[in-house]
Amino acid sequence: MTTTAPTFDTSNSLTDHDNPTTNRLRVVFAGTPEFAAISLESLIKQQEVLNIEIVAVYTQPDRKAGRGQKLSASAVKEVALTHDIAVEQPVTFKKSSAEGLAARQTLRTYQPDVMIVAAYGLILPIGVLETPTHGCLNIHASLLPRWRGAAPIHRALLAGDDETGITIMQMDKGLDTGDMLYKVSESIASDDTAASLHDKMAALGATAISTVLKDLPTYQAQAIAQDDSQANYAEKLVKTEGEVDWSQPAAAIERQIRGLTPWPGAYTFLAGQRVKVLASLSVNTSQQTNKPAGTVISVGRKAILVACGKESDTESSATTLAITHLQFAGGKPMTAEQVCHGNQLNDGDQFTSETK
Repeated sequence: MTTTAPTFDTSNSLTDHDNPTTNRLRVVFAGTPEFAAISLESLIKQQEVLNIEIVAVYTQPDRKAGRGQKLSASAVKEVALTHDIAVEQPVTFKKSSAEGLAARQTLRTYQPDVMIVAAYGLILPIGVLETPTHGCLNIHASLLPRWRGAAPIHRALLAGDDETGITIMQMDKGLDTGDMLYKVSESIASDDTAASLHDKMAALGATAISTVLKDLPTYQAQAIAQDDSQANYAEKLVKTEGEVDWSQPAAAIERQIRGLTPWPGAYTFLAGQRVKVLASLSVNTSQQTNKPAGTVISVGRKAILVACGKESDTESSATTLAITHLQFAGGKPMTAEQVCHGNQLNDGDQFTSETK
């Protein structure tokens, strides 16, 4: 499926490509969510400075979203149409299907010099990766090979990494295994959530890909192979990862809350009702307890103190977590002070796992 703005003329672009006086790098951009849209918007604004021409944008087919389940365009598609750039939305590139063969042929008609890929969500077979003259470059939100896979931002937070970053990678047939062209790091702040770190990585990715495109031949000539022994797989998130296991140390639960914000979100249960755990303070190691894990030690105006697991088997006391924001079933998000003034949570209450 192709969506083309009225002013776009593919034939004129192809004529320009044959004109020796036009030396702009022909770029095809492939991405879907907001993370990718930030880079696309940046590249569009810098086309003249970077000496590039974005000739087409590839993105996932429109999906049903919201309560009305209406078809919704991706963030990348919206940016492309705003700037009168042709949009392609193939469902596959597999040569075993008519749709895939057609999608490959369409890509070839754009005569791309390079394809920029950012959170596209569609597998690119080797035949597609080899179509552009300079191949396909991926904007990956991790300091490869640290986190390969679908959720590198979340996994970095969950693992307690001190830093993360962006890697511009030459794509190959493996999963994020290609040679690295450029890396730039970013410290992970103690209060970073998946949402805030996503925004930092999106901005950093836009800057990184611009840096590489300024001198692509040099960066490709100096590409560095990844050390596979240092790689970890950043699995796609599932909703059940949000359930808090209070027997875990407070530090692990605190990272879980931040790493799963905004989705799927951390949650627990109180008297069989789901309670969302929205935010907490950094762990105070001096605050320890001998109460059972999940016990509400105190409901205060600044925080709700909950007993967690021990940091290690050698510890005599267990850790605690100070929760600052909760949301009870059917209610709105509440601060600890609002909870303190209500009657939905009391000292001595027990947070539990879901009852099967």
